[in-house]
Amino acid sequence: MTHALTGLAIVLFLSFVGVPLGYATLVVGVIGFAAYRGMDASVAVTGQWIMEMTMNLGLSVVPLFILMGTFIHRAGISDELYEASYAWLGRLKGGVAMATVFACAGFAAVSGSSLATAATMSRVAMPPMRRFGYNDALSTGTIAAGGTLGIMIPPSVPMVIYGIIVGEDIGKLFIAGIVPGLMLVLLFLVGIAVVVRLFPNSGPPGEATTWIEKLQASKASWPIMLLFFVVLGGIYTGIFTPTESAAVGAFFAFIFAISRGRLRTWPELLHVFADTVKTTGMIFTIVICGMMLAQFVNITGMPFELVEMVQGDGAISAMQLVLGICVICVLLGMIFESLGILLLVVPVFLPSLAALGVDMIWFGIVIILVVELGLITPPIGMNVFTVKAVISDVDLAKMFIGVTPFIFSMLVGLLLLFLVPEIATWLPNLMR
Repeated sequence: MTHALTGLAIVLFLSFVGVPLGYATLVVGVIGFAAYRGMDASVAVTGQWIMEMTMNLGLSVVPLFILMGTFIHRAGISDELYEASYAWLGRLKGGVAMATVFACAGFAAVSGSSLATAATMSRVAMPPMRRFGYNDALSTGTIAAGGTLGIMIPPSVPMVIYGIIVGEDIGKLFIAGIVPGLMLVLLFLVGIAVVVRLFPNSGPPGEATTWIEKLQASKASWPIMLLFFVVLGGIYTGIFTPTESAAVGAFFAFIFAISRGRLRTWPELLHVFADTVKTTGMIFTIVICGMMLAQFVNITGMPFELVEMVQGDGAISAMQLVLGICVICVLLGMIFESLGILLLVVPVFLPSLAALGVDMIWFGIVIILVVELGLITPPIGMNVFTVKAVISDVDLAKMFIGVTPFIFSMLVGLLLLFLVPEIATWLPNLMR
């Protein structure tokens, strides 16, 4: 176990000094494996593992969902989502921030990425919140927290990766994320309501809209609703596999972008494909290199020593183990993006979780939530830094103050998942 812990510490150190996570995990994985089996064996296993991962059909869903999100962004639907949400909620105190949460949830339903959702909504939502006199802390905190919904509300790229690591049905994981995702949206709205109640000037009401204006704004958001029901409805009913549903979703998103005149030239279309390829390449690099690190950790025997620890004389309960993993994930969330956390933590603890009979669908939702929590937790919340990169004139300290109510909202959500596991397992169980 000492060698594995040393290797993980080196990965953390390399990441701190600026080495990309994928390369850091690959270097430690290859050298660590070589220390046990020799460099020739290590290189051979690395090549074999890269081949197996690149030939894994389950991973083909990733570029398709990324392509779908890129088409949606190109079509300008994110702006219309925000306008529709504002039409219904803008007149309330804190209503513009609430509208931002709903718009983030809608964009998350087709992007599958927290950072992409945070970056996009920073450009869309910040100008109107400033126009209506919203406090910068509440505004940026809402955007950063709303962005975390990108990996909970399906389709979600981290859920795909988690499903491949643990061997769970990706369709069931997607379905499992629906109720917890809606729960988080509701808890975020409650958090905003509490803030504007305590500090009335932080979120003054916006302009009232008529019913006709509400309905006209809502009509513009129908593409998102259609994509959501086609993708998840196809998976739930068994008409599509997750990969097929991603392909259908990408096709419809392409039609929407074309019909809105946003893809009229070949260079524009090539730009969409280039963005998709770059993002996919980054994700695949992290996944493949991270799994090589997992091979090194496995050969050290650390996962099996952990199994002995949890089943030995000083055995711990399943809930104690899950709580310990949650703490680790929150701490790692201050440093890494969601995929990095999953690849560093899940393979190590998977045997122990299996030995204790933990429901891996439920655990997947729990770990996604705590990864979301880590993405906005100081001192290094990745979503907060993403918002800072777009809105550079707001102090980082203000942003972290702004996300505080949402941290409490997530903690309440986590507590509810522990007390009522059916929140995550009810819908997937209907598919059995």
